[in-house]
Amino acid sequence: MKPLLDSLRENYNSFSKGKKKIADYLLVDYDKAAFMTAAHLGEEVGISESTVVRFASELGFSGYPEFQRYLQQLVVNRLTTVQRAGMAAGMKRGEVLKRVLSNDAAVIMETIDLVSAEAFDAAVEAILKARKIYVLGLRSAMPLAQFLAYYLDFVCDDVMFINGAVQNLKERVMRLDERDVLIGISFPRYDAKTTDALCYARSRGACVIALTDRQDSPPAQNADIALLAKADMISYADSLAAPFSIINALLVAVGLSRNEEAAKRLQQLEDVWGMEGIYL
Repeated sequence: MKPLLDSLRENYNSFSKGKKKIADYLLVDYDKAAFMTAAHLGEEVGISESTVVRFASELGFSGYPEFQRYLQQLVVNRLTTVQRAGMAAGMKRGEVLKRVLSNDAAVIMETIDLVSAEAFDAAVEAILKARKIYVLGLRSAMPLAQFLAYYLDFVCDDVMFINGAVQNLKERVMRLDERDVLIGISFPRYDAKTTDALCYARSRGACVIALTDRQDSPPAQNADIALLAKADMISYADSLAAPFSIINALLVAVGLSRNEEAAKRLQQLEDVWGMEGIYL
């Protein structure tokens, strides 16, 4: 944030009256502005939406969406649940469905450019070679980890889902070594126990894969391979559409690599499900 604040202060006298109002607001409340539409920000400071958009461009951004994402990335790690809930305060109920779906679609498109193909291939190879695969996800990341572990177990020999509900995390992973893989999933606000477990697994020699949002995030810094997916939020609930897409891609790639073996296992599962009457 410092470079932007410095830019606002250094160029303040060159701004028009309306743009000075935006600068004044940002210098004090940039964390609030990060989750406002251009129209909402303009209404807040008493200027037009078009003036807000032009101001973002003058600061060197391609447009208001890029400017907004820049601000969001700076504050997202510090937001409490209460603050997150307040982000949707200016949204009308009739806008919610379209707004959320459009936002998720945009986040997935951004992730296409964010995730590294080399890192993805390395993660797939590590999973295929692993003796045992540990999948860790706590709090909002728990459904992601459970989904990944559930489907990996269809085609891999030994998969363990870890949610930290019963045992200490280090107790769950204390037997891993260089033959194993730990996949840890964590997005802002980063879970401290997850990062600690990744660090411990790495010290044991295991290959650590982090599914997270930034290369400089705590999970990524404690991993051998970082799979990056854009995470977002519009209210108190995390938007995890993009991480789920990365997980789907992992599952498809692993399944393709074990095509014949996967087909046999899936047929066995179908036979069991048929006997048990699992599906209607």
